[in-house]
Amino acid sequence: MNPWLQQALGLDDSQLVADGDRPASIACAVHAGIVGPLLALQAEAANAGFDLRVVSGWRGFVRQSQIWDAKLKGDRAVLDDAGCAVDMASCSPLQQVCAVLRWSALPGASRHHWGTDIDVVDAAAMPAGYAVQLTEAESRGMFAAFHAWLDERMANDQAFGFYRPYDRDRGGVGPEPWHLSYRPLAQQYASVLTESALRELWQGHALQGRDVVLANLPMIYQRFVCAVA
Repeated sequence: MNPWLQQALGLDDSQLVADGDRPASIACAVHAGIVGPLLALQAEAANAGFDLRVVSGWRGFVRQSQIWDAKLKGDRAVLDDAGCAVDMASCSPLQQVCAVLRWSALPGASRHHWGTDIDVVDAAAMPAGYAVQLTEAESRGMFAAFHAWLDERMANDQAFGFYRPYDRDRGGVGPEPWHLSYRPLAQQYASVLTESALRELWQGHALQGRDVVLANLPMIYQRFVCAVA
């Protein structure tokens, strides 16, 4: 299998910077190619009074599968746009899958598999001991000034290649202002992540909802994988 495709599917982590070589300000595993741009963005944020903290980086297929299975089995809450738990028992199998996909990527199709995508917050705005939730309420509340600063940097092409793939609601994945992607590398992974590659991957794993996903993969691929900025 093409190494780029293996990495795109979350099956290979050889693109990541080694833990011992990762700067202290980057606490999560990330693609080696984003370290320089990320450090530059952190420095600019610090100059503006923000502490750009990466709270989630690379996540492989196995970990994404665990999250996926836990949500469809009812071991982990599935939330709606208002942050309330979805009554999964009242949903059809396809509705259940789509409810999970609103905020959690399909295993094999998560942009976090690539190491190019990160979730960020302004640590300077958080109270001591605060547990980050990555919600719209946070983005509009304590992190509002931070995201406004990011908006301006991106609008002026001053974000060192980072952008928001989920900048608005396109009917699939919900808006995620905290999710940044390093475009020069992310585009390369996106180009090899085909529907057929995902189908082959899913046929080989006994994941929750597998039959539903495979039966509806063309729709899922277009709505929840391709519909990004």
